[in-house]
Amino acid sequence: QVQLEESGGGLVQAGGSLRLSCAASGRTFSTYAMGWFRLVSGKEREFVALISWNGGSTLYAASVKGRFTISRDNAKNTVHLQMNNLKPEDTAVYYCAAAESYWGGNRREYDYWGQGTQVTVSS
Repeated sequence: QVQLEESGGGLVQAGGSLRLSCAASGRTFSTYAMGWFRLVSGKEREFVALISWNGGSTLYAASVKGRFTISRDNAKNTVHLQMNNLKPEDTAVYYCAAAESYWGGNRREYDYWGQGTQVTVSS
């Protein structure tokens, strides 16, 4: 069992930066691939970024590649999403999620989810 809690959301101007964090509980955190997704009202939850259990591999959505960076610290049971050069279209609720035996962007394959943190980018 893994419990996830996001933090770090807020309001930022276009071109600015935010760093999201996801704190995980559970002794098996280091065995999960960790992903970030986002949800815009009226749309489906979309994949943003993914990192392997040991941090050795990452995957990004085309819309954020080169601007966002995902990282993890297994000693502290945390995952981060550094978001630079933010755009108004990045406005969404951001969720972290854990996948025990899956690598990819299909949200239905993830086993655990946090409650989300709001990110608002003003133009």
